[in-house]
Amino acid sequence: MYTIAALYQFTRFPDPAALKPALLDLCVAQNVKGSLLLAHEGINGTIAGPRAGIDAVLAHIRSLPGCAGLEWKEATAAEPPFGKMKVRLKKEIVTMGQPDVDPRASVGHYVEPEDWNDLIRSEDVVLIDTRNDYEVAIGTFEGAIDPKTESFREFPQWWEENKDRFHNKRVAMFCTGGIRCEKSTNYLLSQGVEDVYHLKGGILRYLEETPEQDSTWQGECFVFDNRVSVGHGLVEGPHHLCHGCRRPILPEDTARPEYEAGVSCHQCIHETSDADKERFRERQKQIRLARERGETV
Repeated sequence: MYTIAALYQFTRFPDPAALKPALLDLCVAQNVKGSLLLAHEGINGTIAGPRAGIDAVLAHIRSLPGCAGLEWKEATAAEPPFGKMKVRLKKEIVTMGQPDVDPRASVGHYVEPEDWNDLIRSEDVVLIDTRNDYEVAIGTFEGAIDPKTESFREFPQWWEENKDRFHNKRVAMFCTGGIRCEKSTNYLLSQGVEDVYHLKGGILRYLEETPEQDSTWQGECFVFDNRVSVGHGLVEGPHHLCHGCRRPILPEDTARPEYEAGVSCHQCIHETSDADKERFRERQKQIRLARERGETV
């Protein structure tokens, strides 16, 4: 079994580039794969590998400036969730495009999973899903508002256009692992919203800790690795990934005429040009040839 660790920490890295070599070398040495993002505002990512390897990498991350209190969420998978290890330098560890947003200064009230249902069932609470539209499409909380954003960067504009709908309401927000809500709650506080709440540990922790019979979650939760989706107990869901558009699809969707492995699905068939599709076909060919040679892709 592979251990999967999803993590983030907002802290101040004066020189994130200086942290990259040792972190990448350790991951490679420990046979840990996945993706980690480094920026001046902290670290974010998901990694997978043997138990000892994950423990070694987490210990290293906790030794970085401001990361001693690092929290992470774990799951397991029978197949490797990632093919490679990437450590990337970014301007933001989760892109919102709001330079004044700083979760280290203030965030909304954390709500533990066991208290979440009572909060979101309150009549004076509005529940907002801060994830992207393709994530919301396969699962969300009962009664949640879908902003229909294609990226997190669009959330501030959506809020500006819709904030009058939520006058005199308490605002509760949630996302996959909690990181987007760190920024979105700080943003709402800066906009004068006083009562802001977010689900501690995100959907993943809720699905891990909340008995299915008590859950207000409907559907599956999209995850950014080869599992594609998970359900209650973090059990791997039924979804595959269209490698043309990176959206989740169900097994039966592969029988639709719009589907071509690695090229298109019913959601993106009209979004790419013929030249794009030819490029995707060539990519699929190279992936197939690499696998035939026994190479990791």
